[in-house]
Amino acid sequence: MEYSITGLNKEQKELLESGQCLPVMEMFMTLQGEGYHTGLASFFIRIGGCDIGCHWCDVKESWDAEKHPLVSVSDILKQVKLCNPHTVVITGGEPVYWNLNALTSSLKEAGIKIHLETSAAYLIQGHFDWICLSPKKTKLPLEENWAKADELKVIVYNRHDFQFAEECRKKVRSDCKLYLQPEWSKSGQIINDIVKYIIQNQDWKLSLQVHKFIGIP
Repeated sequence: MEYSITGLNKEQKELLESGQCLPVMEMFMTLQGEGYHTGLASFFIRIGGCDIGCHWCDVKESWDAEKHPLVSVSDILKQVKLCNPHTVVITGGEPVYWNLNALTSSLKEAGIKIHLETSAAYLIQGHFDWICLSPKKTKLPLEENWAKADELKVIVYNRHDFQFAEECRKKVRSDCKLYLQPEWSKSGQIINDIVKYIIQNQDWKLSLQVHKFIGIP
């Protein structure tokens, strides 16, 4: 994979390719608002860069990696340690577009649990304690990544997404946690359909974006 940001000098390109620096949009301490670990205190590292282009994405400002500063792994770690978290969540954008080996190795050495939120459309490079796979129709996960998912979270925008969810379910491990989450702008229209679907298909659970309801990052 080519790790591409224009206008970098040779040293910066090498650091980016090796994962020693990453385009970081933001870092913050909050509560996990979605999925299996809802309510867990976590430090979020949001990495810029995504070419999947979901029309309902609520962090479109993360897409262009060139808009976000390159931050060294050592500086990221300093910010993490200021908050002393038990858990770090690496999200995006699409974080696995980048080499995450150096970042996750440093976090592991610090004794921190590492969660990943990803579409898994690219090779997953890094060491993770939990992988939440949120597949997208526009760019499906690599076949080798399905089995790595600890949690499958399918965003439901319309009723066809239930069929997509079942197609995805067939590809993950039998012990993978299964979640259906209403797309935020459609939640009022689609939530009843999701509830009915889960009652009829009880291996699935409901995920809500709790952080948006209570007004935290």
